[in-house]
Amino acid sequence: MRKRRAGLLSAAFFLALTPFLYANGVLKEPTASAADKAELPAVGSYENLKKLLQASNSSIMYKYNTLALENVPSPVAAAPAMAGESGSADSPASYSTTNTQVQGVDEADIVKTDGNYLYQATNAEVRIVKAFPVNELKVESRITYENGLFQPLEMYVDEERLVVIGQATQAASAPASATSTSSVQAYKIGIPWYPEKQTVKALIYDLADKKHPQLTRQVEVEGQYLSSRKIGPSLYMTANNYVNTYRILQEQGEIPGPIYRDSTQGDGYKTIPYSDIRYFPERIQPDYLMVAGVNLDDPKQKMSINTYLGAGENIYASKENLYVAVTEYKAAPLPAQSKESFAPEIMIAPTNEINTTVYRFAMDQGTLTYAGKGSVPGRILNQFSLDEHDGYLRVATTNGEMWRTDEYTSKNNLYVLDNNLSIYGKLEGIAPGERIYSVRFMGNRAYMVTFKNVDPLFVLDLTKPKAPTVLGALKIPGYSDYLHPYDENHIIGFGKEAESDKDMAYYQGMKVALFDVSDVSHPKEKFKTVIGDRGTDSELLYNHKALLFSKDQDLLAFPVTVYEWTAEQKSANNIRDYGRFTFQGAYVYHLDLQSGFTLANKITHLDEQDMKKAGDGWYQSEKNISRILTIDDTIYTVSDSYVKAHQLSTKRQVGTLPLTK
Repeated sequence: MRKRRAGLLSAAFFLALTPFLYANGVLKEPTASAADKAELPAVGSYENLKKLLQASNSSIMYKYNTLALENVPSPVAAAPAMAGESGSADSPASYSTTNTQVQGVDEADIVKTDGNYLYQATNAEVRIVKAFPVNELKVESRITYENGLFQPLEMYVDEERLVVIGQATQAASAPASATSTSSVQAYKIGIPWYPEKQTVKALIYDLADKKHPQLTRQVEVEGQYLSSRKIGPSLYMTANNYVNTYRILQEQGEIPGPIYRDSTQGDGYKTIPYSDIRYFPERIQPDYLMVAGVNLDDPKQKMSINTYLGAGENIYASKENLYVAVTEYKAAPLPAQSKESFAPEIMIAPTNEINTTVYRFAMDQGTLTYAGKGSVPGRILNQFSLDEHDGYLRVATTNGEMWRTDEYTSKNNLYVLDNNLSIYGKLEGIAPGERIYSVRFMGNRAYMVTFKNVDPLFVLDLTKPKAPTVLGALKIPGYSDYLHPYDENHIIGFGKEAESDKDMAYYQGMKVALFDVSDVSHPKEKFKTVIGDRGTDSELLYNHKALLFSKDQDLLAFPVTVYEWTAEQKSANNIRDYGRFTFQGAYVYHLDLQSGFTLANKITHLDEQDMKKAGDGWYQSEKNISRILTIDDTIYTVSDSYVKAHQLSTKRQVGTLPLTK
């Protein structure tokens, strides 16, 4: 999840004012062709932008933070962990890939492998490590960014190239396209003013020579990184760019729009004209959403750039479409204040109606085209709340609040949208008083976990899109934050165990469970294992990319930080008490349908001194294992300080590579 800046407030309530403002001439619809009218409305001009921001700024605004930056035709293909190759003695037979939501839609990560090399992005550099064969384990090269103006965040790797996506800092200067004196002056001065601009940059390297990777292209858009996807040679990036409303409303000159750059089109930055900036009527707020597409195989094809007034929150992508989901708050006027009050006479307040609006963009060879929008009641959890299947978009939401006991208590829903993104089918009112903790769509089924005191796992039937139904439910202690397909009749849940005390549930250790859904009316927990006690945590619980899973190898592994009760704590049995730190590293399991979870190995990069210095707690150390992957019979664990290699069959350590200089 990427948290938005504290204090950045939604102006979605402008929706309630929009008809009035247009009717009274406060806002003017820009002239548009017939084709343009099918699009979102355009900002059109700088004056219109000021009016939009002015109207939104006059409201009382609220933001509800949802968990944030693709599902599958079949459970097995949903998130492939192993990529097979026909190898020889000089190449691996198989290797793991990033755990993604949609087969064929790659997601960027901090560690990647092509079967011969490991690629790791840290805060300051990208490391290329020779990994196969394991006896040649070494750092092949480093791509450094010592000037501090670029911070790598995530990467993509294919047979030809390495794509490094990161946050860049640019010196403040007028863009090449800002030609008027007023524009240049407005760009250089202002109160307040910041001497730097933030951009999201993708650096594309040719990997023909691993010792000396060659930078061949740079593309960037202004803003903060939201998410990205890669489909074959097509790269798609999204960024949120904060709009300085104060400067725009206070200064006399025109402030240019956001900037972008594609090195194949020249070294200079270009500015997005206001005639090309569109806005989400339901989500007017001081942000630009930048959506960019690039065909990496064709340097002559210009970067596709789309800009919208109104930030994105969650990104989901199928092979054909990119979806941007934003939360929409219905607004209602409050009664006028008394004359003694300093508050404005008309105020905008939130009602209990919260919707999720989904914007669809068709993707084609690096280009993006707006293709429609739809809206459903409630708010989504994350990208796994959306799924495209057989021409329908399925969306799982929660509306209401868990703490309420009236008609506005929380309820959970599933909506099916047709090709026009209109609601075609729905299933509402699931688990009143609880909220969604995880969702997984698998073909014509969906699995939904809700939680308050126990963990209901619901099995939903989507065979008839017009009328989704509940097939069965299982109620057990704890909850699952992430659901992962095992096969068509089994699903793995990763979350926390929980115990109740006086109608209050307290989470305990990390729980991993295998659910049997072969009898959809009576799902059951077939196997489970609990790691540590209260305080135990794993990146996997909020980032699916931390999982290594291979059904063919009966292999399951993930990083975990373990807290365990002392003997005294066990005797006291206070379920609210946190354990003491005992381990950080990788838990490696053998998993099959006969024996369940068998702990095969525990791998750590911490030494004896690290453990002695740890005390009762632990922190984000450079020795913390963050990713686990395999090449043939070797499992590699990666931290910022080391790569360690162990043989899967014997558990013997066969290689250690220090990564720090």
